[in-house]
Amino acid sequence: MESFNLKQLHLDMDINWTPMFAATVCGTGAIFLVWKWRNNLKIQNKILNARRRRDKSLQQAEQAVQRFKIQNPGFESSSIVSLSLSELTGKLQDGSLQPDAVLYAFMEKTLEVNRNLNCGTEMLMESVAQLKDMNTQKKGLLYGVPISIKDNFGYKGHDSSCGVVSKLDQPAVMDSVIVTVLKKQGAIPFIKTNIPQGLLNYDCGNPIFGQTLNPYNLQKTSGGSSGGEGALIGGGGSILGLGTDIGGSIRIPSAFCGICGFKPTARRLSTRGIDTCVKGQKSVLSSIGPLARDVESLALCMRALLCQDMFSLDPTIPPLPFNQEVYESSKPLRIGYYETDGYLQPSPSMARAVRETKELLERAGHTFVPFQPLRLYNIFHELALRGILGDGGETLFSHLKAGPLDPCLCSQPVTLGSPRFIRKMLSFLIKPFFPRISASLHGTCGLGSVAELWRQHANVEEYIQEVIAEWRRLDVDILLCPILGPAFNFHYCGRLNSALSYTTLYNLLNFPAGVVCVSAVTEDDEAQLRQYTGAHGDPWDKLFQQAVKGGVGLPVAVQCVSLPWQDEMCLRFMREVEQLTAKNKLTRKH
Repeated sequence: MESFNLKQLHLDMDINWTPMFAATVCGTGAIFLVWKWRNNLKIQNKILNARRRRDKSLQQAEQAVQRFKIQNPGFESSSIVSLSLSELTGKLQDGSLQPDAVLYAFMEKTLEVNRNLNCGTEMLMESVAQLKDMNTQKKGLLYGVPISIKDNFGYKGHDSSCGVVSKLDQPAVMDSVIVTVLKKQGAIPFIKTNIPQGLLNYDCGNPIFGQTLNPYNLQKTSGGSSGGEGALIGGGGSILGLGTDIGGSIRIPSAFCGICGFKPTARRLSTRGIDTCVKGQKSVLSSIGPLARDVESLALCMRALLCQDMFSLDPTIPPLPFNQEVYESSKPLRIGYYETDGYLQPSPSMARAVRETKELLERAGHTFVPFQPLRLYNIFHELALRGILGDGGETLFSHLKAGPLDPCLCSQPVTLGSPRFIRKMLSFLIKPFFPRISASLHGTCGLGSVAELWRQHANVEEYIQEVIAEWRRLDVDILLCPILGPAFNFHYCGRLNSALSYTTLYNLLNFPAGVVCVSAVTEDDEAQLRQYTGAHGDPWDKLFQQAVKGGVGLPVAVQCVSLPWQDEMCLRFMREVEQLTAKNKLTRKH
């Protein structure tokens, strides 16, 4: 038997294996580079195909409008798109307007608005075919009404991209429950609208369809994540739209774009067929809700959706029809209120909007009681942020890293892509200097075990009961508080999660909440903003000041909140705020 020669083995390795090893490494590197090049090419092709589909649909819509105008020489869209929803539905029901004229009127206006604001992801040309199938008996509360829907609403044959490449080329095989019910109520979904990349952001830009602009100021964001809806409705291209809200995603774009928006109690409307980048997350619930020009339109939409078709198609939804009696009530209310939540110092216009609205409501005979969110600092980080990112952000990150990144989100992958122990260490190091930023960074680490997740869910339930107990102790019917505003300058939303404290709280609590625009930013507001110091004196306070500066003339709103399942009470309060504000403006003119 030949003896084992270690020296010869080393020599053999040097002579024979080293070149083979080097060749293998080089070959592997070459293969990786080729794979990466082909993957990038595949991603770019996906994006280009999505843009081609959008552009083709816009071109088809323009051609359809032109054909209709040629066939109807007296057609004038401006008189139609200027109607309120109640006026429009009345004319459709009595036959003085036909659904085809209404659809093409809004298509024409939408094409104009989209050229300026880039708020659509695809025109739904099936809407033209739907006209032929419209029930001649004019059934449905939304008969003949064109409706815009957020990009993540399932519509058969179309992608729900959520602004990420990983969800492209996956068209829905059937309509979502919401879309099905809208059609049964006679509505005509005609466009999908833009969203931020991954949906968990309150800007509205992504690498597929680009940045959506604010209808009041093209240098400002429309807000998000239902930002395409906010821009389109605020610009006059849609009379009614549907969005989703997990941290303010209906309310923020509504406030930024000068319209009304409503987040119902979660599970009041079906979420079946609605896509997301954090499917399975249950700590902070997402809601589907309407956006429109006025509160009555929101209420009409809720009346239409809360029907037997909804309850049959999704039996998990409580069969609670819209309570018209509560909505029409005029009894005096006992109203809780606050100007600041103690976590984010409001901009001057935010605080002024609450003060002025409070004065109007007091003069109308309502009573006010000071109310303050309980333990918001810890709740925002430990329950809301850790809940939404319970997996440490891994699921969201998996979608973001699958393609190019929107400029607004440059900081998210850096954070979410870092190992949790790095985030915890950085959080510990910066805590003495910037405790709020430290707590937020720690919150992104999520939850480490199933037991910890269960404890977190139990803590959320306990907190909800604690807030309800405080609500009962103060004996309030409703709550008036600030909503984020005015509209931000570009690229600040992704760097300021702290600004979401005014909205995310009511997703965590699962309280219905809506916004009504009551004012506009004044020169005095802007002058006061220059003296803004913030609540914590950290970099986020300075960033917030920079984000909202230059806002003179932009809309300012207030937020209205009610207890769970009292959605009609919230809408009733919103309508009264809207009416008193309109009456006050009219009085000032005269």
